[in-house]
Amino acid sequence: MTSTSRDGVDEQAEFSKAVSILDELLGLPKMQRALLKEECPNAARIYGKLSTLWLLIIQRLGGGLTLSQAVSELVKHHTDLLPKNKRVREGTLSENTAAYSRARKDLPLEQVQLFAKSMCDHLASLAPFAFMGKRVFIIDGTSITLPPTVDLKREYPPATNQFGESVWPIISLLVAHDIQTGCALVPKIAAKYGPNNSSEPAMAREIVTELPAKSIVLADSGFGIFSMAHHCTSKGQRFVFRLSNQRFKSMVKAARCVEDEEDHKTYHLLWQPSTKDQESTPGTTKETKLEVFLHETALPDGTSLYTLTDLEADAVSLSKLYQRRYDIEFDIRDIKVSMNTEQIRAKSKDTMMKELLGSIIAYNLVVQFRKQAAAHIRIEPRKLSFSGVWLTFQDHLLRSSANSLDEWRVTYTKALISASRRLLPNRENPRKYPRTAHPRRQKSTKSEKKQRFKSPQIESPPTPKLE
Repeated sequence: MTSTSRDGVDEQAEFSKAVSILDELLGLPKMQRALLKEECPNAARIYGKLSTLWLLIIQRLGGGLTLSQAVSELVKHHTDLLPKNKRVREGTLSENTAAYSRARKDLPLEQVQLFAKSMCDHLASLAPFAFMGKRVFIIDGTSITLPPTVDLKREYPPATNQFGESVWPIISLLVAHDIQTGCALVPKIAAKYGPNNSSEPAMAREIVTELPAKSIVLADSGFGIFSMAHHCTSKGQRFVFRLSNQRFKSMVKAARCVEDEEDHKTYHLLWQPSTKDQESTPGTTKETKLEVFLHETALPDGTSLYTLTDLEADAVSLSKLYQRRYDIEFDIRDIKVSMNTEQIRAKSKDTMMKELLGSIIAYNLVVQFRKQAAAHIRIEPRKLSFSGVWLTFQDHLLRSSANSLDEWRVTYTKALISASRRLLPNRENPRKYPRTAHPRRQKSTKSEKKQRFKSPQIESPPTPKLE
């Protein structure tokens, strides 16, 4: 940032920690000014567009703060976002959540979506090249449970089994993360169950369309199908997919071996769609062909890794690249578990979407801050602890006492130095974290009718017969 005027406005006079954070991390001044412009300027209205959006972000930066906690944070640390009316000046602003709750509902979802997409696309375009002079994005899916309201159950039906319907509405969430920094694109969501559910490959095709040009899509065996590969090719993207053992054996029958080494084999294939593939892939016929390579690489544990790609790269390099796919598991953990996005409290679809987008914005702010801290000591961003950098972000930036741009620059520099010390341990044998099911949120019984307790009838034991 500069200390000169911006658009004729004295920056020192309009200093705001929230806007300064966005300036430092994102560099999106046009978007910031759009948020600062109120449709109906009114000094009596405390919660404007920027303050409301910032509170949505603060809720997730705080690890899932309640509305009361978020408003308290605003009053204590971010009054610079509020209009200069009498209550703010005298420090008599109420911490009641009603006004913020109304402001969240009134904030247009389209505007939150626009900001989130602009931010995510901007960060994705800045992602460093990771393989063969291209950016690499890992795609994977997860699910999130929501509060059991009528509205959310209708939009996102719960799972069912032979005993009936479960309690929690469930959404299917598909994410794409940059392999180097971990920055996320705006996720795609859909119902996981019910008549309007969507498959992960269908959602992935939407994400591929939004990736920066000439990127590489990295995904597991669930995406190693013809329709996904054809879509990547049609959008100018390259791909590396894992194949299941069964699919590899099926495809290799029509392939030609071009390299046979002790630890790897490579096959060349002109991949033609099956009848089923043609039905699921518009614009293809039985004459459609994709030129691909199949790689079989031996792993240290005695198993083999099967990969499918349209890149002309050696099997060993692709194997090393694919083994970084597990990084997205940590990214998903950081969003869902560390930042507590699994516990979204919104009770309507519209507000749920705003909270979810606020969570992605918050996550990307921390990731971008980690990237800057890593550059400060010239290491890869993923060598710094996400939770450690996040803690520094909270303590040094969100709760900063800076009141001017000069003070802010000093504070920000100290925060970068502190975050750069949050190194992950350099273990010879990295820990493995197999997928586990996290416990569900606690059931609420507030809306249930209390049933009168009936003591069980205990039968008296039979009287023994005397002989």
